[in-house]
Amino acid sequence: MPKDHFTELELVHDYQFRISFDEEGVPGIMSDEPPPVGEGEHPNATQLLSAAVGNCLCASLAFCLRKARAEPLSLKALVRTTLGRNERGRLRVMGMQVTIFPQVEDTDKLMRCLPLFEDFCPVTMAVRQGIAIEVSVQSEGGAQSI
Repeated sequence: MPKDHFTELELVHDYQFRISFDEEGVPGIMSDEPPPVGEGEHPNATQLLSAAVGNCLCASLAFCLRKARAEPLSLKALVRTTLGRNERGRLRVMGMQVTIFPQVEDTDKLMRCLPLFEDFCPVTMAVRQGIAIEVSVQSEGGAQSI
């Protein structure tokens, strides 16, 4: 059964946003755009997307390892996100390269997880396949769908 999550964003000033989540006890975060547009005091949307993909993959691998009774001794990742311009000159995420560095005692159990863990990462699979995003703008004068 689908479950909705709500994330609320509020403009603080310039390009800084306060981001709140619907889970009780989960602290909010701030975002910002890098100079020259913003001040670069907080991660921007591209960095948050990179973190979400890397986090999801690491969590999925950790889950698989734990199910195989191979507690990770260490688990790190490096996400390289490449930005470029599309044919209309708009800045876009052109691709991501994720390198995961697991450290486990039993490498056989790690090898069993390698063909499985990616498929259980909802963020990576959604980004990789593209997700439908409906956008609407609501103002005092009414709603306008885009």
